Amino acid sequence: MEPESQTRFKRPESILLVTFTQQGQTLLLKRHWHHTFWQSVTGSIHWSGETPVETAVRELAEETGIVARPDQIQDWKRRFKFVIPREFRHRFGPGVTMNVEHLFSLQLTQKVPVRIQAGEHSAYQWVDFNKAEDIVWSWTNREALRMIRDGCR
Repeated sequence: MEPESQTRFKRPESILLVTFTQQGQTLLLKRHWHHTFWQSVTGSIHWSGETPVETAVRELAEETGIVARPDQIQDWKRRFKFVIPREFRHRFGPGVTMNVEHLFSLQLTQKVPVRIQAGEHSAYQWVDFNKAEDIVWSWTNREALRMIRDGCR
């Protein structure tokens, strides 16, 4: 894409970061857009050459106040490709309809305080993986929770 397009439109590549504890609790954030839904940490990769793991570290800090180093983040080497919902396509370049999402996780020894990002989220909760699967909005988030739950036990 041209440099002007890069400043005007979001990159159709993002991260999904599942944060969870050794006790099997995962962090969910309540997001408000056109409708309200629960999700793990997510975010678009910047055009600046930011790597997916750098995005995961940045988004975790921005959305939750939790600070982690890149070496603490596990890359599942899994990419989900999905259709961008119509109501969000105006944020991307003309004709862009697909997004690629990189899956990461962060395991903590225990629940930690969370500082949600005002304007983007209104609440958070720590819930067990099975309950989380039942309440997250996206199929990619459900699949990620299943993979991480099954891979870590």
